[in-house]
Amino acid sequence: FHMIKGSLGSGILAMPVAFKNGGLWTSLVGAIVVGIIYVHCVHILVYSSQVLCTRLKRPQLDFAEIAEGAFRTGPSKWRRYTAFAKEFVDEALTLTYYLCCIVYVVFTASSLKQVADINFGINLDIRLYILIVTVFVLPIGLIRNLKYLVPFSFIAIVALTFGCGYVLYEVFDALPPVSSRPAFNGFDSLPLFFSTIVYSMDGIGTVLPIENAMKKPQSFLGCPGVLNISMFWLLALYCAMGFFGYLRYGDYTAGSITLNVSSSVMGQVVKLAVSLNVLCSYGLFLYVPVEILWRKLEPNVPKSRKTIYYYSLRLILILASVVFAAIVPDLEPFVGLVGALCSSTLVLFFPPIIELVTFWEDKDYMKRWRVIKNLLILLFWLLILITGARTSLARIIELYT
Repeated sequence: FHMIKGSLGSGILAMPVAFKNGGLWTSLVGAIVVGIIYVHCVHILVYSSQVLCTRLKRPQLDFAEIAEGAFRTGPSKWRRYTAFAKEFVDEALTLTYYLCCIVYVVFTASSLKQVADINFGINLDIRLYILIVTVFVLPIGLIRNLKYLVPFSFIAIVALTFGCGYVLYEVFDALPPVSSRPAFNGFDSLPLFFSTIVYSMDGIGTVLPIENAMKKPQSFLGCPGVLNISMFWLLALYCAMGFFGYLRYGDYTAGSITLNVSSSVMGQVVKLAVSLNVLCSYGLFLYVPVEILWRKLEPNVPKSRKTIYYYSLRLILILASVVFAAIVPDLEPFVGLVGALCSSTLVLFFPPIIELVTFWEDKDYMKRWRVIKNLLILLFWLLILITGARTSLARIIELYT
């Protein structure tokens, strides 16, 4: 349950637009393939973590510590990269979670704009709504203690569950025939499909804390195992939302499927409910970059000014996320950019690298096929990184030309 709850996020609402970029059947097959690769990468990351905990005699390790431990105990020629590996993972986590905060601001503003346009007959620039959203994200983003974010997390889960339920109700209410949608939408938009899929499915940051908190962590992996069971249901839900969402709305599918929901009273309630989910999640996502950055800054801050500097850091990050959201207020290409640059790196780059370094000298484990398999995953990551970022940036540039 905790695995599903931790991995199920608002990224599921971007699945239909991912299917729009790939085509109905191409996207379904592609989503399943990406899902299998994702689960495998989580497997090798968790297994590497368990082995490194034994080597280092540590009860548990976070993501950055796993990378550090892999290089520290790996081949001697790679040990000089130990500090860099830890720093690289920290920076990737910071960038990923912070860009998600920006996506959340854009998403909330887009939903508010739709509701206001319907009810008041006005058509104001989305940047005005981004300014309004600032009023709400400021108090949430300034909360320092995680225990005070627990109620917001609960509200977010309830709101997202309600929103997804109603979206699926509307989707199944008037489905056109499957033949009405193209099976493949061309190679030009395919990179955006893969980067959006990776963004939508990325929950790798929640996996290690859940595994570390288990009384029997050995039951996390294996067959069927906690990971396999939970990811099977998550993948089925994500594919269903993407497949039927795109089938229902076709070329009109928006960056978040809630923006396609009808203008009925219930439809507007759903948009506001999902916006509430995103707002409540903002504080949790901001927590990661704040803590990583503060860990680096704190040693250089006078003790008497630590509180002021800490909240100044939070305030700067909140206001900067609003400014970046106003610069790129289009949800679809921005989600693709986050997926291509950040989510793909966390999911497809770090796990195979960590496995290679951790087990390089273990000839019984590191067979030739494992090396080839990891190199293929890294090649897939590089393909998504280059083509996905290029396509997303091109679409963002189109907004200003």
